[in-house]
Amino acid sequence: MSRCLADRSIDHVVLERGEVANTWKTERWDSLRLLTPNWQCRLPGYAYSGDRPDDFMAVSELVAFIEAYAEEISAPVISQTTVESVRPAQTGYTVETDQGSWAARTVVLANGAFGKAHVPAIADSVPEAIRQLTPGEYRKPSELGTGGVLVVGASATGIQLAAEIQRSGRAVTIAVGEHVRLPRIYRGRDIQWWMDAAGVLDERYDEVDDIVRARKVPSPQLVGTSDRVTLDLNTLTDRGAKLVGRFAGVNDGNAQFSGSLRNVCALADLKQVRLLDRIDEWASEAGLDSEVDAPERFRETVIDDAPSLGLDLNSGEIETIVWATGFRPDYSWLDVPVLDRKGHIRHDGGVVDAPGMYLIGSTFLRRRKSSFIHGAGDDASDLADHLVGFLDDALS
Repeated sequence: MSRCLADRSIDHVVLERGEVANTWKTERWDSLRLLTPNWQCRLPGYAYSGDRPDDFMAVSELVAFIEAYAEEISAPVISQTTVESVRPAQTGYTVETDQGSWAARTVVLANGAFGKAHVPAIADSVPEAIRQLTPGEYRKPSELGTGGVLVVGASATGIQLAAEIQRSGRAVTIAVGEHVRLPRIYRGRDIQWWMDAAGVLDERYDEVDDIVRARKVPSPQLVGTSDRVTLDLNTLTDRGAKLVGRFAGVNDGNAQFSGSLRNVCALADLKQVRLLDRIDEWASEAGLDSEVDAPERFRETVIDDAPSLGLDLNSGEIETIVWATGFRPDYSWLDVPVLDRKGHIRHDGGVVDAPGMYLIGSTFLRRRKSSFIHGAGDDASDLADHLVGFLDDALS
């Protein structure tokens, strides 16, 4: 957004509570790699230029990429500055920070959709002897106890952590909720290539039937590795992981799991087939069938005949729970009446329901790719154009 504003000669500052790429530096586990390939790491006027386009950046590489971008565009970042309040003023907004206050006609909320880990209230009923962690607190398996681990959540973060913990020799149980299943490689090409080329990632927020529902779709079951392996629930159960349904509650030390595991997995399987059907149809229309591998369909998710509906958390079988249950934005500092009853910003494609206020970096903000690094550029350009129009009207 800073680059797009600079291109339009709009004076601005970027307030950062830590340093550039702060969250990636301080709140990610050691082995994390992006689930998008390096060639997809592109920002306005800047892109990956290394010799590993089909590999996946480690956290340290992504930090270097973002830092280099900030330097390349001379972004006016004011670091170590925590925003404490944003409130309406006569001509825009007053932004209070721990380093002083700012007056601004417009404000862009770019603090992201992952401000704090979401841990359900049932965590309070878990026996005290069990250690509980969020993905932001987890770093590596060696910091866990040697006992069993319950990973709650089966989207990208959940399955990546489950796989790593399982490889360390610890017994893993996965509480499975709604998830998106995708193959890493399809018909010889990365699934991100297919979704990019077929226009799936460019679908706009005003083109889908239910944007509220679309914004709640979890991150896909993907992992970025040099050998480009597919990581799904079958991979994990083949290695010995145990699947249970959604973590529904705790009663007198007994974890209770939903009986919907089979249906949840069947729905994920069905949606994967529908996406692959769409890709196959596009490939045929684009004349690619002779250039790529033949279509294929993947094994349905294998579920035990009678998945467990309960687990005694006092038995010692589980020593640690990792809550891979998603994230929520943190707008505790925003003193502008733009939040709905669930604490989300009311906006129309990033144009917030308050004059001169904008949102960027949120899931499916303007396009399906909005939450990916390469999705930021198009969104920022659109919103910067709107911002310029707002300022022209305000100053005319």
